Amino acid sequence: MKKILYGLYIIIIIGIIICIINSGIFSSKNAETITAGEKIYQKQCLICHGGNGKGEGKNAGTAINNQQYLNSVSDKDIFNSVKFGREGTGMPSYGPRLTEDELNNVVAYIRSWQSEEIEFDVPKTIAGNPINGEKLYNLYCINCHGEAGAGKLKMGTALSHPQYLKYTTDKQIWIGTAYGRDDTRMAPSLKGLDGVRQLKEEEISDIVTYIRSLEGK
Repeated sequence: MKKILYGLYIIIIIGIIICIINSGIFSSKNAETITAGEKIYQKQCLICHGGNGKGEGKNAGTAINNQQYLNSVSDKDIFNSVKFGREGTGMPSYGPRLTEDELNNVVAYIRSWQSEEIEFDVPKTIAGNPINGEKLYNLYCINCHGEAGAGKLKMGTALSHPQYLKYTTDKQIWIGTAYGRDDTRMAPSLKGLDGVRQLKEEEISDIVTYIRSLEGK
């Protein structure tokens, strides 16, 4: 008898959970969060990142609405980028300007652009030769990202910026280099993909290791 009662309790609990999910409570809450985030984005971020988040704003801004970027960063990564910004660049710190809830709303809005799940094939260990990485960087990357990763306005991210290196993992740099970013100047570099550069996995790891070596310089 007890087993039957336990079984009924479990069925009832499962039924309640299904009803709550189907009621739209969570989706409604998420929609409110996204809408609130969109309002903040339109006011604070549009001028640089553009109305569509593709970096088409009046001022120079990184394209953040592409599937490679959205699939390689966590919500926490986006949160940190908005909260701490990049000192000395056009990306200010919004930590003093926005509350935690407002920051999370912006993150939810940016995350809402993700329309697909991408599985990236990334080496388990990213450790290369920084000397060869520098040679490859100067051959393939310097035109957009500048000497020693200093960055170029409206061209390429400042890869040697302390806050970029602090809040960006080697895996994320590897993915950005290998798979590029749709609808930007950053085409894929991994051999076998549709890009002019056809680099081997270890060569990309060399470039990442060189970029990481710029930390603190």
